[in-house]
Amino acid sequence: MTTFDVKDYKRRMTGAVDTVKKEYIGLRTGRASISMLDPVTVEVYGSRMPLNQLAAVSTPEARLISVQVWDKENTKAVEKAIRDAGLGLNPMSEGQLIRVPVPELSAERRQELVKVAGKYAEAGRVSVRNVRRDGMDALKKSLKDKVISEDEEKRFSKQLQDETDAHIKQIDEALAAKEKDITTV
Repeated sequence: MTTFDVKDYKRRMTGAVDTVKKEYIGLRTGRASISMLDPVTVEVYGSRMPLNQLAAVSTPEARLISVQVWDKENTKAVEKAIRDAGLGLNPMSEGQLIRVPVPELSAERRQELVKVAGKYAEAGRVSVRNVRRDGMDALKKSLKDKVISEDEEKRFSKQLQDETDAHIKQIDEALAAKEKDITTV
């Protein structure tokens, strides 16, 4: 009976890929997306709350985010939170409705975002490779302790490498899609 579980390493690699994809959500592309406001938290009722717990967020147009605040008393706090979130957005209130125009990205800013996306992808690849290294170390130790045979070590090693290749391919595909999204005007 072997004690080595490739599924655990696969789960950790999938976590690294998911992290990269979540990082990409925060990169503005010049098009409105409700996920752009995911990092916004608002100071209300004596604590910080996610924006989506205080308002309905939608994108009625390609370059506009609409925030319908449920409680009229929170409108100013929501507007301030969006402005102060460091997203480069300038919200405008109309009663309980806040309109957030998404400005056009300059060519220089697009190139900066492509570089940032590349850094996120590289960090993800490094994480996946670190998981593979941990797995290979565990395999070598199991072989040395005679918990698994050489054949099993080779089989598990190949499975681990196949998972690594598949996860790095997912990161590369996500990067290509994000680069296309950023550079498309």
